[in-house]
Amino acid sequence: MVLVEVLKRGLQQVSGHGGLRGYPRMLFRVNDVKIGTLVGEDKYGNKCCEDKNTVPPEWHRWLHSMTDDPPTVKPLTPHKFIWTTHKFNVTGTPDQYVSYSTARKKIQEWIPPSAPYK
Repeated sequence: MVLVEVLKRGLQQVSGHGGLRGYPRMLFRVNDVKIGTLVGEDKYGNKCCEDKNTVPPEWHRWLHSMTDDPPTVKPLTPHKFIWTTHKFNVTGTPDQYVSYSTARKKIQEWIPPSAPYK
């Protein structure tokens, strides 16, 4: 059963790249034959295929010119944060930070008189 799947995938690759003449040309020109759904083609003839493969983050950084050195030359270093333990946002909870001031208030807030309920 596995052999049938391998043969089926091989025939899809050959037929998707121009048959028996186009497949070797693509293999020698680009050194890669992409499988997947053709998404589009730019004005220079470069074809973009939607692959099911995922690129690891360190290679993604290099492929998209975020770093100059590939991860084989300069491995990715872990980021060091200032805080060792992260404290979640506690605004609106009893644990929130309330600043303390020793200065007297210049304006006193108005508190409406309470009326007895009937």
